[in-house]
Amino acid sequence: MNESIKAVQLIHAEEALSDVSAFGAETAARTLRFHRSLPDYEPTPLADLRRLAEGLGLGRLAVKDESKRFGLNAFKGLGTSYAVARYLAQYLDIPESEMTYENLQKPEYRERLRTLTLVTATDGNHGRGIAWAAKLFGLFAHVFMPKGGSPERLANIRGLGAEAAFTTYNYDDTVRHAAKLAKEQGWVLVQDTAFDGYTEIPLWIMQGYTTLAHEATQQYAELPTHVFLQAGVGSMPAAVTGCLAAHCGAERPVITIVEPNRADCIYRTAAANDGAPHIVKGEINSIMAGLSCGEPNPIAWEILKDHADHFVSVPEWVAAKGMRILGNPLDDDPRVISGESGAVTTGLVAELMQNRSLDYLRDRIGLGKDSRILCISTEGDTDRANYRRVVWDGLYPSY
Repeated sequence: MNESIKAVQLIHAEEALSDVSAFGAETAARTLRFHRSLPDYEPTPLADLRRLAEGLGLGRLAVKDESKRFGLNAFKGLGTSYAVARYLAQYLDIPESEMTYENLQKPEYRERLRTLTLVTATDGNHGRGIAWAAKLFGLFAHVFMPKGGSPERLANIRGLGAEAAFTTYNYDDTVRHAAKLAKEQGWVLVQDTAFDGYTEIPLWIMQGYTTLAHEATQQYAELPTHVFLQAGVGSMPAAVTGCLAAHCGAERPVITIVEPNRADCIYRTAAANDGAPHIVKGEINSIMAGLSCGEPNPIAWEILKDHADHFVSVPEWVAAKGMRILGNPLDDDPRVISGESGAVTTGLVAELMQNRSLDYLRDRIGLGKDSRILCISTEGDTDRANYRRVVWDGLYPSY
């Protein structure tokens, strides 16, 4: 397989930009208010990597560490908890203003919710978030993972009380399998990608990520000049991009979307720029399991095509490089335990600053001594055996 760093830039006409009001200040405030009502909510830390920034010739490089989120080792609980709560409030006819964890625990509500069953497809982290949200609200959940997934991630989902199993399908066909079962069994599909006739819950999941964006911008204090965001189906990066666009307008940071070569459906869609989604078919064997998705979320793409600037497709070793950098900090920089999908943006930033053959891309993105960069480590060591193979032994699967 020919793998290399590939990039495309989209130039936006201001008058043609899509509406991002669904991720504006009102939504962010409502979402944050809900999350603050949950047990054990606290903002995840922002690791300011001052020595690394200095060594790379950057003004600032900070990484938000989502491994600390709700004990789930990944960011997904933000979207799943908010979307499930929105569905339950709608089901119970509760106003959004009263949608708090405490209210949803009332015995009369819990009794009415006993018959509800959630179902989803996942590469691991989203399913763990669904299992956690189901446990939080006293629901049952079925979670399906694509073939070849991590047994540790499956065990983590089961450990939260959900019924979980591998399928014989790739990720996108596993999504279709979960949707089919939801229709046949009367279950509630809580999926983080949209398709024809299914948009409300995926939008709620994306809105749940506005809490992450709010925390990051508050912690960063000054506005970053550049934000690097990794993409699977695109829900998280689109939510953060939408927040930044709604808050900053034309003054928003330069936004770069990063995907694995082996699952770069958003990069391919951006590169074609013909108005149609471009799909990665068949088995996807990437160490970046959380990004191993072959079809873009159409809601996410509408935001990214108008408000993200650069789309980059990278080889496996870029993620491995990021894991090692974050796991072995310079001097007194904080250590960030970041999994394969979490570390790829940091790996790309480092490579852009160190690899002279990528000077053209570094200059196109506009990185230099005055750049203030924000990355988000979306997961910790959610597959500990593979984390050790990469960080300790310097290995990663070559497939």
